Order: sequence, then C-alpha cells, then structure tokens
Amino acid sequence: MTPPSKVAIVTGAGSGVGRAVSLAFLGAGYRVVLAGRREDALHETLEMAMGAEDRALVQITDVCDPASVDAMLAACVARFGRLDLLFNNAGIGAPAVPIEELPLESWRRVVDTNLTGSFLCIQAAVRQMKSQQPQGGRIINNGSIAAYAPRPNSIAYTATKHAITGLTRSTALDGRKFSIACGQIDIGNAETPMAARMARGVPQANGEIAAEPLMDVAHVGESVLHMAELPLQSNVLFMTVMASNMPFVGRG
Repeated sequence: MTPPSKVAIVTGAGSGVGRAVSLAFLGAGYRVVLAGRREDALHETLEMAMGAEDRALVQITDVCDPASVDAMLAACVARFGRLDLLFNNAGIGAPAVPIEELPLESWRRVVDTNLTGSFLCIQAAVRQMKSQQPQGGRIINNGSIAAYAPRPNSIAYTATKHAITGLTRSTALDGRKFSIACGQIDIGNAETPMAARMARGVPQANGEIAAEPLMDVAHVGESVLHMAELPLQSNVLFMTVMASNMPFVGRG
C-alpha cells in the first residue's frame, strides 16, 4: 500500500514565495493547507495547481491572532490527520524611512507579523508534532538575506529577520528529542510583487540608487521542497538561495 503523502501548512500562501512553495509542494504530491488573510488570493494559488483540489485546503488565517493560528492547525488535522511540515512564511515590511521617522505602529505591525506570528505558528505546530503518532515533523522558517545584512532604512524588517534566526536555532535544539527538525531559508531577490522594485532601482549602502538582478521565485519553491524532502534524521539548518549577481557577497 502506498503511504499517504506528507501534510504541509504554508502561511502567506496567496502570493510570492508562499505561492511558489505551495505549488512546489502540491506538484510533489503533498497535501497542503494554504493559509493566509486573503481568500481570493489563496484560491488563485489553488487554481494554479490544476488538479490538486482534493489535496488542498484553503484556510483564512491571521498569524498575529493565536485563536486563528489554533484554528488553522485544527482544520489541518481535521482534514488530513496530522502535520508533517510547516513553512513559516507570512511576513511584511515597513516604509523605508530613517530610523527616527518610523512610526511605532509600523514597528509593532512588523514585529507582530514577522516575529510573533512566526512564534505562534511554531508553537502550535510543535504541540501537534509532539502529540501525533508517529511523532515529529519539520519546520522551515522564511528568514531573508536581511537576517545577515540590512538594506538602508530597514530596521524593523531586519530586526525581525535576525530574530527569526533565533527562533530557528531554538526550535531546532528544543525539537531534537521529539523528532522535530527546524531549518531556515534565506532568500535574496526572488521575483515577487514585494521585490519587483529591485529591478527599477533601490538604495545601496553607499548612497547610490541601483537596479538589482532578480531570480525566478520557482527556484525558491524547489529549494524549500528539497529541504522538506529530507528524512528527519537530516536537516538543512540554513540555506541561502539568491540571484547570483545581486550585491550581497562583497563590499559596499
């Protein structure tokens, strides 16, 4: 008898990286919960998967709301019986303004979504993975190259992405005895609506404005799928996938 396919939750599945990863999972035969705030966008993702409707569940989710996150996990288990993988992807940025001009409300919105939201999803996933049989699963956090180096005027986004690294390391450590693996993918200049401005020119560390190359976001989906497909005895703790010629490696 063929074993049932793995069950994954993808947050922020309605666009960009989340959509690319969802399509990669569905294309590989996974059963997938498409989680996000915009129902129409989630259904667009599902339509792009063509023929995978019976292996997908659209779930309206606000990762900042503990009750909404718990409902997401409950819906996943009710439909598919367990959770094998969480791709913790939902995130937002803040206006690119000098530090002293960033409104506190913008700071809190980014921290609540990128950091607290990721924690809440990890917490709910760990509860489920510890209690299910067979025990265990994998969590993959969407970090960013901003987890290593900031862009100008990006203090809120950069701070939260550095903090994602702490979530990843702590979850990887604490999950060991429960067969829960945790890794992080750090993405640079994938071609998504959020990153489209890179091709038009963005501020550089030296004060210049320069266009930056982009890569096909489908390559991110393939990279996350590679991490997900490893047996739980192996883990990609950190992976960087980036446009080869973007100005990250080097000075300036």
